[in-house]
Amino acid sequence: MYSFQQASPTPPRPQHDQRSFQRVSVNLPGRLMLPNHDEYECTVIDMSPGDVNIACHARPQRGERIIAYVDHLGRIEGTVEKASEFGFVIVLNATDRKREKLAAQLTWLANKHELGLPEDRRHNRLTPRNTRTELVLDDGRRYPCRIIDLSLSGAAIDIEVRPALGTPVQLGNMRGRVVRHFQEGVAVEFSSVQSKEALTSFL
Repeated sequence: MYSFQQASPTPPRPQHDQRSFQRVSVNLPGRLMLPNHDEYECTVIDMSPGDVNIACHARPQRGERIIAYVDHLGRIEGTVEKASEFGFVIVLNATDRKREKLAAQLTWLANKHELGLPEDRRHNRLTPRNTRTELVLDDGRRYPCRIIDLSLSGAAIDIEVRPALGTPVQLGNMRGRVVRHFQEGVAVEFSSVQSKEALTSFL
């Protein structure tokens, strides 16, 4: 099972060298914005909690600030470090807490098939813009959570508690049940396949 750890053994690296994290291949689509506010479609080829290799027609200059919205990951930002064959590499501007969250998201994506998380290939994965919400249990207890991944048939959420498998829950206006536990939270399978309109509060 994939787990983000700093690559080892390696010679000592400067603290600012973000490649001290392993990159994982993700191939996630997204959109990015340059400092002049021009927007481009892009694809994240591989990334780590420290840096991102982006394929894009844009050719920003070294040191320029990039903001991107990436499927499954949400908003990321960083500065251009160097050009690559199909685009460029950015070094992420992120707090330690944000890097931990990214590591969890990337680990989840890398291990999704091993974890057996809901992956109904008939339903496209969606990019939630509003990731903060609440998970509500039948007895009325509410727990703040963050959506990591969303589709018409289920969601993976980052949450502190671990309701038992099979527990009925409500996520936003969608009812479902807990079907898996993983390191950062739980996976919820919706009671019925949702329409995209039903998920508009997250999109």
